[in-house]
Amino acid sequence: MKQITTYTDKKVLVLGLAKSGVNAAKLLKRLGAQVTVSDVKPLAENQDAQDLQAAGFTVITGEQTADLLDAGYDLMVKNPGITYDVPAVKRAQELKLPIISEMELASEVAEAELVAVTGSNGKTTTTTMVQKMLAHDRQAGKSVYAGNIGIPASKVAQEVTADDTLVLEVSSFMLVGTTEFHPHIAVLTNVFSNHLDYHKTRANYVAAKMKITANQTAEDYFVINYDTQEWRDLSKLTAAQVVPFSRQDVTEDGAYEKDGDLYFKGEKIMPASEIKVPGDHNVENALAAIAVAKIKGVSTAAIVAVLRSFGGVRHRTQFVLEAEGRQYYNDSKATDMEATEMALKGFKAPVILLAGGLDRGYTFEKMIPSFKEHVKAIILFGQTAKLLEDTAKQAGIKTIKMTENVETAVPLAYDLSDEGDIILLSPANASWDQYPNFETRGDLFIKAVEQLTGQQEEK
Repeated sequence: MKQITTYTDKKVLVLGLAKSGVNAAKLLKRLGAQVTVSDVKPLAENQDAQDLQAAGFTVITGEQTADLLDAGYDLMVKNPGITYDVPAVKRAQELKLPIISEMELASEVAEAELVAVTGSNGKTTTTTMVQKMLAHDRQAGKSVYAGNIGIPASKVAQEVTADDTLVLEVSSFMLVGTTEFHPHIAVLTNVFSNHLDYHKTRANYVAAKMKITANQTAEDYFVINYDTQEWRDLSKLTAAQVVPFSRQDVTEDGAYEKDGDLYFKGEKIMPASEIKVPGDHNVENALAAIAVAKIKGVSTAAIVAVLRSFGGVRHRTQFVLEAEGRQYYNDSKATDMEATEMALKGFKAPVILLAGGLDRGYTFEKMIPSFKEHVKAIILFGQTAKLLEDTAKQAGIKTIKMTENVETAVPLAYDLSDEGDIILLSPANASWDQYPNFETRGDLFIKAVEQLTGQQEEK
């Protein structure tokens, strides 16, 4: 860890706990700061706050009102999920108090070279692909990931050395709170119109994403999707060396797909069909990862080995196992229609689809074309089962079954399947009507598949 004095004797308010807040507070204390933490959850119900208080931190719980700033602070480290219209944050802005994210703090102390990945879609998969490629056959140091992928960057940043590479998944929420963040390689997978409730306008959202390259120089690299004119135009806003990737066009100075094969600067890497995770979106993720790996001098053999074996990030079109000619996939993270449509497009074989979940008040007619093209049979559960049944009937799906939950759906799916079929959990709905989160729903699906087949999930 870099020994910096930036925060010595500074009064710092950490706003919001969870993993990022807890680890930011601990790091700041290690750096000599006077740390106060604030969290809305009452102390009696807040184990993180209790633990920090026991460790000697000043802890304030309850509503984060403007008077929280009356104590006078030199800096606020804000949890990325807290919006900028919270009274305490608005007051900090009025006082021109610096507000940074835990990601910024982590980047200041990390000795490792930084690779950062952002984008509306594909961040987690691309981050994981890059980490695995940089770890494969590595001769010195290690490749690790952290950040929005679920591992606090401020914890990992204290552990990595100058021989290591730290691959960071970075959200727009995190990037807003950066000023000095400077990855050697930055990746922008794509930009759509997400999180406008947080950023207020699309322009603000795009500007947040582009902060990933704001401090890069001509010695750095900006890997960016070239599949729309808007994204190509964004590439002109960086001082870094631009390395494009494209699934639609040949970009000779970057990574691209041509006639079903993946290339980097004219070198054939592998057929796209050999990537283990299905779908055009995963071809794009693979191209981005190939670009980063090639910049870092990773061999083609190592890249191919990773892409042929990587079964996907857990709960995101994750290959679970194959048994009796059926392939089982866990896409529990598909909590909306668009995600399920994307998953279905990734398969050429007939799909037995498991779907349903929380009723958010919308209907599913938009999915009729995807159902018609890809779905052989559908098994439904949860609050939206009847709505999805109506959609499936309109799509002409002849085999429609209703069941209690994900666990009971698995043996039903096997009964309806034939050799060569795909059995896919991709619910198109949130999980909260039956499960605490999508992870639990996916884990129970995997457990049911293992019980049915007598095999263990591939890892």
